[in-house]
Amino acid sequence: MKLKRILIFCVWGLVMAASVGAQSLERITPGKEWPDRKGEHINAHGGGLLFHEGKYYWYGENRPARGFTTEVGVEVYSSSDLMNWEDEGVALAVSEEAGHDIERGCIMERPKVVRNPKTGKFVMLFHLELKEKGYAAARVGFAESDSPVGPFRFIRSLRPNAGKWPTDFSRRDIRKAKKLKEADYKEWWTPEWREAIREGLLLARDVPGGQMSRDMTVYVDDDGKAYHIYSAEENLTLNLAELTDDYLDYTGRYVRIAPGGQNEAPTIFKHDGVYWMITSGCTGWAPNEARMFKAASLWGPWEQLPSPFVGKDAKKSFHTQGTYIFKVEGTEDGFVFMADRWNPQSLKNSRHIWLPIDFEADGTPVIRWVDSWSPVERFGTGL
Repeated sequence: MKLKRILIFCVWGLVMAASVGAQSLERITPGKEWPDRKGEHINAHGGGLLFHEGKYYWYGENRPARGFTTEVGVEVYSSSDLMNWEDEGVALAVSEEAGHDIERGCIMERPKVVRNPKTGKFVMLFHLELKEKGYAAARVGFAESDSPVGPFRFIRSLRPNAGKWPTDFSRRDIRKAKKLKEADYKEWWTPEWREAIREGLLLARDVPGGQMSRDMTVYVDDDGKAYHIYSAEENLTLNLAELTDDYLDYTGRYVRIAPGGQNEAPTIFKHDGVYWMITSGCTGWAPNEARMFKAASLWGPWEQLPSPFVGKDAKKSFHTQGTYIFKVEGTEDGFVFMADRWNPQSLKNSRHIWLPIDFEADGTPVIRWVDSWSPVERFGTGL
């Protein structure tokens, strides 16, 4: 009888624990621990969102509790309301094969997944650094799947647009850039060095093997064309590159944005016919003041504007770094800024900061801090 009571008590405890873990969230609370359906903090950092057939899919870096390398791969979660997330497992796993591009111990960052309407495939791009090579490889990785939850099949990694010059570079610009030599500009940040960067000092260096590709995002325009936006030239310059129709390679068309401006963590969206891009400066894991750009065309010109953050701690972007901007399905103006509040002592426990974007009367985006918010209250829908 005593054993029976003990067993009943244990079963009841397990049921209660599962119940607590599965409690539904009714609000998003930026900066707080965000539990999934099992009660575990969501481990999808540097992530992006995809909406498909009534569900959102959140892809991100599965980060370790200690250390900086990738030991698992890219994690994916699903939700129908943007608040309660089911862990769907590893979408793209690291390889156990020695020497493989995504061998366990490499660095896989900022994964973004888009669905190709022509092929029906789900395509993933991510920033890749090879095992034990630090941040020297500066590659983009490509993977593909028939399902939004994977498994994704790794295809290859490379540096974008090898042998190609930006579309807005004239023959004169190319001749001038080819004459620039790094040995003549050993001291960084001088006026002469800055001018050389703008004219293509590092661009020309990297043309033969392809441009460096670090922090990145992917954007699909209204016409279905996809673009890869990434930090190049030692994180000094952004590139916007057009992808092929299958989203698995480059057409060779690309432009530089803000040469020498030191921008990373690009996020991009379109509102009322204007393209907006929010980036961060380059201060490692430490937060900094965000930058914002706008353009009438993806090909530019891009105009730099003040940071969109307003209020207390706006100079530090609310201690965040952006990772993606998505539009809430079924809305006209429902845009959400996704960001991470990095904890370099335990990247797994970095916090997710999701904030709704407001718009001024002239259409300029503004990001304000809110302690908690509901997609339903804010936008009238969670889908």
